[in-house]
Amino acid sequence: MPAPAAVHQFVSSFVPRDAVSMHALGVRGLLRDLGFDSEIFVKESRAEMVRESRFYRSFDPTGPAVLVYQAATGSAMADFLGARREPLVVNYHNLTPPQFFAAWEPHTAVELDVGRRQIADLAPRADLAVAVSAFNESDLHGLGYDPARTTVAPVLIDPATLHREVDPATRDRLEADGGDGPAILFVGRLAPNKAQHDLVKALAALVEVYGGSPRLRLVGAPSSPRYQRALRGLVAARGLEANVELAGSVTDAEAGAHYATADVFCCLSDHEGFCVPLLEAMHHGVPIVAYAAGAIPETLAGAGLLLPEKDPATVAAALHRVATDASLRERLVVAGRRRLQDFALDRARARFAEALRPVLEGVPV
Repeated sequence: MPAPAAVHQFVSSFVPRDAVSMHALGVRGLLRDLGFDSEIFVKESRAEMVRESRFYRSFDPTGPAVLVYQAATGSAMADFLGARREPLVVNYHNLTPPQFFAAWEPHTAVELDVGRRQIADLAPRADLAVAVSAFNESDLHGLGYDPARTTVAPVLIDPATLHREVDPATRDRLEADGGDGPAILFVGRLAPNKAQHDLVKALAALVEVYGGSPRLRLVGAPSSPRYQRALRGLVAARGLEANVELAGSVTDAEAGAHYATADVFCCLSDHEGFCVPLLEAMHHGVPIVAYAAGAIPETLAGAGLLLPEKDPATVAAALHRVATDASLRERLVVAGRRRLQDFALDRARARFAEALRPVLEGVPV
């Protein structure tokens, strides 16, 4: 296999403030710095991202090239890449297991099942698979990828650039609505696997056992209308309408305001392939309480209070302790800042370049 002159990426959905899209931009910058011609080909993109991408059906290489598929969803793009002959790298960000959506959005569950089968179908075609976590690498092995052809390299998102601006109006509003208890934050799509319902249950236990008026702020657009309606119903049934804010999709600066006014970041997801918001919390000095599921223990690596169970009483006790124990809070914040250094852009770029080295040098993996 001749050494490639170009390394092009393929991203199904290319949108702002999306971890996979931001990672693709970081990879493109790395590849160009290494001397390769590199473009991002997409199935769909938001208007503000159009200048950074090209439609994937327009791909027409003029010389040796390696293709990198940023795999995070089912897409006709996977079939397109599977039919081509260029060397292929699958950069795997994980697909949510279909069972999480089966009872809520059956069509989404079907799409996820198709997407996971597409990733599996690419296994014999891929020269290399790069997972963003060891948890994801294990998932690849379960999908039929040869362990000798997989490796792990983190996302290329510079922690120093996360939410550099804080929207003052949002910050002032959140501070004015602080209540007399901790402000608890979670950032992520409203989705069954993200388990925001467990956060609401934990909040109810926190109010019942410790009193006060804590706030739970859930930032993220819904990926299941039925789940969103059920979540609102749960909030109402527990009498927590004044305590819970479903903020929806927000700007970077608005997200920065949510982090700036949070006392605790709490993640009770049942499935995460990496969880970039954990890095955002570390960057903003927000202590973390998290349930030990999926890639969460790996991403945290000790930089948070990790729970082996997430029954409401246990979570409430953990949230109360972090909110009231100044010494523990400081230890968690320091641990988070130390862990964040492992994802510094220069380190992540070096690790990603090393992961790609066998393919970039034209040597069979």
